[in-house]
Amino acid sequence: MIIGEIRRYLRDNNSIRVSRSLRDTAYKAIYAKENYAKQNLREPTVNEIAEEIGIPKEEIVNALDAIQSPVSLYDPVYSDGGDTLYVMDQISDRKNREENWVESISLREALEHLPEREKHIIELRFYDGKTQTEVAAEIGISQAQVSRLEKNALKTMRSYLNA
Repeated sequence: MIIGEIRRYLRDNNSIRVSRSLRDTAYKAIYAKENYAKQNLREPTVNEIAEEIGIPKEEIVNALDAIQSPVSLYDPVYSDGGDTLYVMDQISDRKNREENWVESISLREALEHLPEREKHIIELRFYDGKTQTEVAAEIGISQAQVSRLEKNALKTMRSYLNA
């Protein structure tokens, strides 16, 4: 009864709600990990834990991730005198890196050097995600013509970017 009350308290007073079954899976995995480490004098792999408790490894990983306490991006990781390193400093942003901005600006500039028709085709193909057939139907030309115009436009843009 006491163990049940402790579990209920931990479950109900956590900052993020995690389902009971997910939490139970995580606790089984932790218990199996501790037992395995005692018996074999080494840390088990996720596969070994999965075999031990009979639950797929993906579910174990998800369950263990779910019970982790949340961390603020502004939590200090390291402090050396006045220079503090925060969690945010350790996270990379592949979507908004400076190189992507420069590349985007360069591509837009290269696009501006194309004739209107070729510019429109490139925008429809690569910014709107349309196929050559869809572009051909929209503009009123053949797919082969779209292909030739696109190839020529890309060649022009490439030579502008390499100049």
